Amino acid sequence: MHVIIITQKNCTIFVLGKIMKFIGLSLLFCCLMGAVEAQTKAVAPIILGKNDTIKTYLTVDSGKMIPWIVLADIKITDTRIFKSQADLDNYRRLRYNVMKVLPYARFASQRYKQLQRDLALTGDRHKQKQLINTCESEIKGLFNKEIKDLTISQGEVLIKLIDRETGNTSYAMVKELKGGFKAFLFQSAARIFGHDLKETYDPDEQKDIEAILNQSGYVSSNN
Repeated sequence: MHVIIITQKNCTIFVLGKIMKFIGLSLLFCCLMGAVEAQTKAVAPIILGKNDTIKTYLTVDSGKMIPWIVLADIKITDTRIFKSQADLDNYRRLRYNVMKVLPYARFASQRYKQLQRDLALTGDRHKQKQLINTCESEIKGLFNKEIKDLTISQGEVLIKLIDRETGNTSYAMVKELKGGFKAFLFQSAARIFGHDLKETYDPDEQKDIEAILNQSGYVSSNN
């Protein structure tokens, strides 16, 4: 290894070509040796601990244990073909009505369940009456105008969805919270507008409503 020093007009130039070349070759050699060593070195076995265990269900079939995994349900639907334009229009109208009243039914379900929890925390009848009146006032304050503006068809859908969401008919809920006489008055008033608060929800009979809810991705809060 040589170092050549050239001095010219008070300017010293260090020629380090050979040194840099040597250093570069040394680094390259080290890298190559490291790569070869990494390839020839035995791979350490993977040791699984208790936290690496995957739990699964097993089924014994003819003496053999067969693992199986529960998968989420997959709904396969096809494009619906309507017999006539009138049927299509009716379905679209029903879908509009369902999506319009669904928020009311869902809120009623959530508020009813909250009220049930609040009532269970106190045995004081006066306090329970206050809770019921507060719940009634809250619902009226939020949706009184909107519900009054509902059409007869939308009102029918709302009654069905309330039963679907809560598991109780509107009549049963009023009777439970306000008493039989109030339930009778509410039912009589509903009859005037063509409604029946005792109407229940049957998924088999209300296939169109079920299809609309499923296609929208909605999951009942009663599930």
